[in-house]
Amino acid sequence: MRNFGKVAVLFGGRSAERDVSLNSGSRVLAALQRQGIDAQAFDPAERKLDELAAFDCAFIMLHGRYGEDGTIQGALELMGIPYTGSGVMASAIGMDKWRTKLLWRSVGLPIPEFVMLDAAADFAAVERQLGLPLFVKPACEGSSIGVAKVRHAGELRDAYQTAAKHDSLVIAEQGVLGGEYTVAILGDEALPIIKIVPATDFYDYEAKYLRDDTQYLCPCGLSEAREAEIRAQALEAFRVLGCRGWGRVDFLMDEQGKAYFLEVNTSPGMTDHSLVPMAARVAGISYEQLVLRVLEHARLG
Repeated sequence: MRNFGKVAVLFGGRSAERDVSLNSGSRVLAALQRQGIDAQAFDPAERKLDELAAFDCAFIMLHGRYGEDGTIQGALELMGIPYTGSGVMASAIGMDKWRTKLLWRSVGLPIPEFVMLDAAADFAAVERQLGLPLFVKPACEGSSIGVAKVRHAGELRDAYQTAAKHDSLVIAEQGVLGGEYTVAILGDEALPIIKIVPATDFYDYEAKYLRDDTQYLCPCGLSEAREAEIRAQALEAFRVLGCRGWGRVDFLMDEQGKAYFLEVNTSPGMTDHSLVPMAARVAGISYEQLVLRVLEHARLG
């Protein structure tokens, strides 16, 4: 096994996803330590960043703001400490759903129709344009924090006000209702697609982390040829943003079977409910092997 030196597992942090990060990071830390790696916990919310100078490498398990948006990546670049996952630019773009959509649309990748909202928006006109149901989400949050499903005319304004508490950029997005899927990326490989079937109305924070009745289907039910096509598109979507190392690309399908790319996750969860470990397991990669492969991709630049 490669000698990684002293590894800081960064988890916790100050974002709204702190609890998820603590769960993910503690599991990654234990998996690394079980394999004899000198890995130590590092919570940027509780320690000064200059203490990272004592480490040779960083495994980023921070989710959301300050950890997934290019902030910690920039600090590690300045300190010369190799780190897992995407670099500064790709992390920042990937955290921003609006700019992600603009880039994907510019290269011809299919995305749901959307409208950017502000307090002066004509909410009734947006409802008519996108149709109902539609989804409202903060552009720069993860784990479905602040996301609402608008089912009836007249509800969009309230959904906007809820999302705007989390971010100044708020997206209204066409509802695509044929199923939600995800593609895990590991190095240059797209892992088997997972279909997500929540017991709730949509795949919200509760369905992701708190419930045990969400179904994860892998194989996902698509034909072999169709799955291969979408996995290739997901890799393209990942690379267009400049992402590297590992991550996850989410997409929706309509009732006619057309795929629409939704967002990228550059620091995916590693909890017992998380999708990347599920896909890796189907591909024959254990949790311990997965964390090692992610760590092997740690780099600067």
